[in-house]
Amino acid sequence: MTYSAGAAWMDGKVIPVSEAKISVFDWGLTRSDITYDVVHVWEGAFFRLEDYLDRFMVSMDKLRLDVGMTRAEIKAALVELVATSGLKSAYVSMVASRGTPQVPGTRDPRACTNHFYAWAVPFIWVIPQKVAQRGAHISVEENLRRIPPHSVDPTVKNYHWGDMTAALFNALDAGYDTTVLLDTDGYVTEGPGFNIFAVIDGKVLTPRSGMLEGISRKTVLEICADLDIPCAQTDISLDEFLSADEVFTATTAGGPVPVTRVNKTILGNDAVGPITARLLKSYWDWHNRDDLTEKITYV
Repeated sequence: MTYSAGAAWMDGKVIPVSEAKISVFDWGLTRSDITYDVVHVWEGAFFRLEDYLDRFMVSMDKLRLDVGMTRAEIKAALVELVATSGLKSAYVSMVASRGTPQVPGTRDPRACTNHFYAWAVPFIWVIPQKVAQRGAHISVEENLRRIPPHSVDPTVKNYHWGDMTAALFNALDAGYDTTVLLDTDGYVTEGPGFNIFAVIDGKVLTPRSGMLEGISRKTVLEICADLDIPCAQTDISLDEFLSADEVFTATTAGGPVPVTRVNKTILGNDAVGPITARLLKSYWDWHNRDDLTEKITYV
C-alpha cells in the first residue's frame, strides 16, 4: 500500500488519505463544531510536538470535546500515522470533532459521540517557497473585520474561516499573495494560517490578542530572547504596521516568511530585512535541537 499522497488515522487504523471519510451528518462538518491542530515533521522528526499537543488538549477542554483517548494515545496515533506513511517531511493534522448525534434533528450537543482522527500529507507551505524567497506581498483588509474573540475564541484552532476566506478573495483579486485582518478596534490580528510580526525601531512586535497563539509565533519570540533582539506582544495599529521597517509571517507550514510589500508600501528596498533574515536562519537551525524534536522510527 502506498501513502505518497498522504495517510489518515481513523478508528485505530492507518489508511490512504483518499479513503478517509466522515459522516455528512457530523457536526464538525455541518456546524464547524470541531477543533484541530497541525504539527510538522521535518527531515524525519516532529518539531515541538509536545507544544502542539498541549494546545490541542486545551482546545478540546474549552470546547467540551471528549474523544475517549488520552494524550499519550493521541501522540501514539500521530507517531504511528507518520511512521506508516513514510513521509519524511509532512504536514500533520490532529482533529477532534463533535460527531454525529444519536438522535436525528437534535440541537443538544451532548447527544453527539465525539471522535478523533488525524491525517498527514507531504509538507505544505502556506506561502509558496518561490513567494517566500522574493518576499510575500500582502494586503491589510480594511472593509472586513476578524471574528471578535467574544464570539469565537481565536486561541482555539477552528474552521471558522468566513472572514479569512472573504479577505483572501479581495487580496488575490487585487494581485496580492495573501492578507491580514484587523479587529473591530482597528488593530492587526493575523492572516489565513499565520501570525504576523512587525519590526519597528529595532523591536520585533506581534499582536497580543485576537489571534491564534501560534507555536511558530512562540518559537520566534523565544529566538528573539536567545538572540537578544527586543520583542513584545502588543496592540499594533494599522498606521504603525504600514510604517514598519520589516514585516514577516510565522506558521507551522513554512516557518517565518519575509514580507516585502504591504498594500502599496515597499519595505527595505523590496528585500528581506536583516532582523527577519536572522530569525529565519535560527528558526531552521532550531530544528536540529534534540530538546525540540522527536525522531521517528519508520515502519
